Amino acid sequence: MLHIIPTPIGNLADFTFRAVQLLQEVDFILAEDTRTSSVLLQHYNISKPLTPYHQHNEHKVSAHLVKQLQEGKKIALITDAGTPGISDPAYYLVRECIKEGVPVECLPGATAFVPALVVSGLPTNRFCFEGFLPLKKGRHTLLTTLTNEERTMIFYESPMRLVKTLAGMIGYFGAERLCSVSRELSKKFEENKRGTLQEVHDYFTSKTVKGEIVIVVAGRPGKSSKDQFQEDDAAEE
Repeated sequence: MLHIIPTPIGNLADFTFRAVQLLQEVDFILAEDTRTSSVLLQHYNISKPLTPYHQHNEHKVSAHLVKQLQEGKKIALITDAGTPGISDPAYYLVRECIKEGVPVECLPGATAFVPALVVSGLPTNRFCFEGFLPLKKGRHTLLTTLTNEERTMIFYESPMRLVKTLAGMIGYFGAERLCSVSRELSKKFEENKRGTLQEVHDYFTSKTVKGEIVIVVAGRPGKSSKDQFQEDDAAEE
């Protein structure tokens, strides 16, 4: 079986008992960056062989890994932080396992966008996760499409590109659109800055930004979900 195991997004204490137990039982662990993962594993006294598995080698090694799983190996996949498959490698290996009838299990656990969404103060009943925006090709097309999105939108971004991305969002969504930027989630210097896109942009323009970034942006103002559901019900009748 392939075990997909979420890892803490910052605070090492945010690891489940079940995750530790499984990592102690598997034959070996696939890690996005073995150096980063070694810190976590040493913290929990887990001594299992580590094998690199990342976006640059997943197509090359997945067939061999599936074969090992078919032969009875028990393998765990972890990434640097959060849940594998959410803006991190996992999808390709999971798909190949399913094709070959290999069981796949994903443990519940840390994902950065969930706490960022909850503390944003923006609607949580309907949202869309966009991950990292394309750097060049497709960026304009995607943002243009999202100008009509009424659900709360969630993005990941690097600290180096945060201010530029916020400036770009002002151009597409408008300076007064509400947003929230979360960084260093679960760590000592966690910060959640809320306001309009313009206010949050200006705030981070004058700061040195560190840590992983989650941007949560309000959807386009429109009919409330309740009104929409009532109209849908009326149409069905």
